[in-house]
Amino acid sequence: MFKPVALLALFVSVLLLVQPPAARAQEGEVYIQVEALPDRATAVTRAQAYTALFAETNGFGLRSGWFGILLGPYTPGQAAELLASLKGERLIPSDSFIAYPRDMGDRFWPAEGAPAAAAADPAAADPAAEATVAETAPEPEAAQAPDEDRQQARDSEALLTPEERRDLQTALQWFGYYPAAIDGAFGPGTRNSMSAWQEARGYEATGILTTRQRRELLEAWKGELAAFGFQEVIEAESGITVTLPLALVEFDHYEPPFVHYRPKTEGAPKIVLISQPGDQAALFGLYDVLQTLDSVPLDGARDRDDRSFRIRGTSAKADTTVYAERNGDRIKGWMLISTPGNEARDARILRVLQDSFSPDGDSVLDPGMVAMEAGTKAGLLAGLEVRKPRFSRTGFFVTTDGAVATTAEAVEQCGRITIDRTTDAEVALSDAATGLAILKPKAPLAPRNVAAFSNASTRPGSEVTVPGYSYEDRLPAPVLTFGTFEDAQGLNGEPGLARLALQSLPGDAGGAVLDGSGSVVGMLLPAASDGGKQLPAGVAFALSGAEITRLLAANGLTPQTPAAPTPLAPGALAEAATGMTALVSCWD
Repeated sequence: MFKPVALLALFVSVLLLVQPPAARAQEGEVYIQVEALPDRATAVTRAQAYTALFAETNGFGLRSGWFGILLGPYTPGQAAELLASLKGERLIPSDSFIAYPRDMGDRFWPAEGAPAAAAADPAAADPAAEATVAETAPEPEAAQAPDEDRQQARDSEALLTPEERRDLQTALQWFGYYPAAIDGAFGPGTRNSMSAWQEARGYEATGILTTRQRRELLEAWKGELAAFGFQEVIEAESGITVTLPLALVEFDHYEPPFVHYRPKTEGAPKIVLISQPGDQAALFGLYDVLQTLDSVPLDGARDRDDRSFRIRGTSAKADTTVYAERNGDRIKGWMLISTPGNEARDARILRVLQDSFSPDGDSVLDPGMVAMEAGTKAGLLAGLEVRKPRFSRTGFFVTTDGAVATTAEAVEQCGRITIDRTTDAEVALSDAATGLAILKPKAPLAPRNVAAFSNASTRPGSEVTVPGYSYEDRLPAPVLTFGTFEDAQGLNGEPGLARLALQSLPGDAGGAVLDGSGSVVGMLLPAASDGGKQLPAGVAFALSGAEITRLLAANGLTPQTPAAPTPLAPGALAEAATGMTALVSCWD
């Protein structure tokens, strides 16, 4: 008695005598597709497993965005015989099929430069097999009957029900051939898409699918639907009904206003449903807040109207699409959080999300359904990581359209700079010699107060106030730090500097130094050692007001001066100080 597996291995090896393992297809050759996986990492693992049995294992990207495991290439006759034999021995899945190179993208297995695996030695598996291969080789599969001609195809098509016609259009749309409405009417658009599908599969492009071709198209479509695991989810708590790819994601947890669905496998996306009460202001607030998330990159299209918004954010690490709409006093939507390189797969998911999303349920997530910290509730960012700047410093407005003076240290090596968290700015001046930088907002601002520079000399011992973001971006408003003006020069007599007695933090750097009238007498500089010496605590330095006005004028900005400076009451001084102060943030 001979072992069937050993005999089959010998049969495979005979087929492979004319080609190296894992070769690329030549003209007319085909493959046997055995599996398709949604992410590359899992596909590589499966390809390694198949290679242990079949040296001719390949991995290719597929038109669907998935990653295919394929055996070959073979001539069409070899492929048909081998497909039947491998299925019969249950060495490959029963739904394996012959695939064509035109439907494949880049090859990911074997890795470029990797040595090809050696083919199995059938004689080693069973020494007696070689002598009896001729007796036990599988009989060739009976030749397939000729396909329908054009008239026969048209006749069989005429018997289709409306639902079957819509299914064909849906399948063509799924694979990217048909962009129009699913109506079951086979007009020029449907005929052209059928021709394109036939041409891609190596058939005569007649624009009329035969019964066999219709079956092939529908089986491929239903196979992909099964691989994604699309199922309708009725989310009663959020009042949302939507179809989700449950082969890729699974329910994780509620954290209002979000319902989290986590990835099931490495490389799979994350889906988040959104459900909250709110009016138009809440919708716009959600739009702004979601763009602070690390998973929603800043690059990409944005679209917002009075009732809905859509965000597409792309970067080297993330590819995210967000949609939300307002119906009455309810706001509902979804997020698809993915990674670059999965565009075709994600396009399938997005299409199903969009087509199936129904926000018509009366309920919304109750903010009190789970315990959350106050900060999480305030930010509406439960379970999602907020994008944060690398660091933040202080600045102050020097023009009525929002130009800001700050320290040069605050703008060094920044990929992006913002004023007051949301307004992008560009560096108009960064002067290393003085430590002054001037920022100009990319969109005009309307500050509550603009700095006015004192013309009078400041008396040593005078009290000064520095409004600054001492704790960087952790507080919503600046902190007032009080100190005294000690000297109108540096410790070594440097002009253009002022020495202060002041207890400051790194975030205060760039803040305006104000006298009792609220006029600017300088800008606080970052703390620095003096020639390798550690200065006593409370010693700080400021760039003088005169030096700041000189640099402003040299760069086309007209500094303001107070009309008649008079001492301000503490409340008025605090109001003037905070009104001119800006948060300057440096982002990667």
